[in-house]
Amino acid sequence: MTLHTHIFSEDEQRHEAILQLEAIIFASDSPVSIARLKEAFQQKYTSAQLKDLLKQLALLQHGRSIELIETAQGFRFQVRAKYSSIISQVWPERPVKLSSSLLETIAVVAYHQPVTRADIEQIRGVTNNSQILRNLFDLGWIKESGFRELPGRPALLVTTPQFLNAFGLSALDQLPPLQDTKEAFMTLDANAPKS
Repeated sequence: MTLHTHIFSEDEQRHEAILQLEAIIFASDSPVSIARLKEAFQQKYTSAQLKDLLKQLALLQHGRSIELIETAQGFRFQVRAKYSSIISQVWPERPVKLSSSLLETIAVVAYHQPVTRADIEQIRGVTNNSQILRNLFDLGWIKESGFRELPGRPALLVTTPQFLNAFGLSALDQLPPLQDTKEAFMTLDANAPKS
């Protein structure tokens, strides 16, 4: 009896790599970075090759209810925005509605960073509710990044990759144009992935 070993063609190898990528990203509870994918494939693929495979994987999701997106922290699957209403019927508590004051505050930080608490108050025209900033820190959407050289050395606040991830953005330049930031963030919040 002869053992027949199947030699995978280049197309079969590529297809298998795409399926492995799909499995890795699907199984992960957080976005998967290119660096992590390179480790998973034991450096078999370059970053450019992995990005090409990820493009192919994204194309395979065409016409499906989920999509592959790239965030600041890596790649993940999410339910397409058009299905968010059915998801919220099944899991009504799932979409956390953000207060308008929290949205205004994160908008100020996102569009004007780095900012101090005083900057936020000046731009919003109201006194900061420390609970709002605490919530943004707890969500991991803002962090301190140095100090302004003024008396009291106020902390400078900036957004984090978790903030971008929460709104399905890969970079700050994907923020909507700065007209009505509150409205823009309410729209982003409504379309944000509910994972």
